[in-house]
Amino acid sequence: MKILAFDTSSEYCSIALLLERGILGEEVLAGQRHSELVLPMVSRILDETGLTLAQLDGIAFGSGPGSFTGLRIACGIAQGLAFGAGLPVIGIGTLEALAQQAGGTRVIVALDARMQEIYHAAYRKVLDGWQAVSGPTLCLPQDAPPIQIQIQEQDWTGCGSGFDMYPEVLRSRYEGHLNHIISGVRPDARAMAQLAAPRFARGQGIDPADAAPLYIRNKVALKEKER
Repeated sequence: MKILAFDTSSEYCSIALLLERGILGEEVLAGQRHSELVLPMVSRILDETGLTLAQLDGIAFGSGPGSFTGLRIACGIAQGLAFGAGLPVIGIGTLEALAQQAGGTRVIVALDARMQEIYHAAYRKVLDGWQAVSGPTLCLPQDAPPIQIQIQEQDWTGCGSGFDMYPEVLRSRYEGHLNHIISGVRPDARAMAQLAAPRFARGQGIDPADAAPLYIRNKVALKEKER
């Protein structure tokens, strides 16, 4: 499989190209410049390999949750590129991508959602991906969903910017179950390409017109009376 993936869900912009011989990738601190950076990054990585979009098997993008603007940018660019090249697309959840990056077999993911909240999910490793033990949700750190943990599954890993922001709260929430916490992990296109490949191979790519972001939250700021 030859898969192009990119993510603009955070302040970083990352792209990856999965080939039979491995994965090529690039990441930059974009701030709010994702829309002007991502297409030149795609052009560079294709030029480096001598491939055209039409020679790929599919395009994956970080579908969310994350920055509302970033998610719309990623989805829109994926649709535009895929329409032009006649390719299917797949949206890869940012929380599942974080689990992929953390390694291990059981991962609790918390992504800072601002407004004192986190995006949360928990995953167990399966043969070719991750099974959601607790699906993506928005919550306060102290209200993070409990995990139905088997006796033999005490060694969970925590990762994501939510753990960077609220380490003590989340450590207390999962006391006795977290083996360690990995700091500084953010969504990355390389993990998304890895997760997308078996799905494209199974024919799970969709028409670009059907692609959509996964927002979870329906507002981006607190009203004055809520502050």
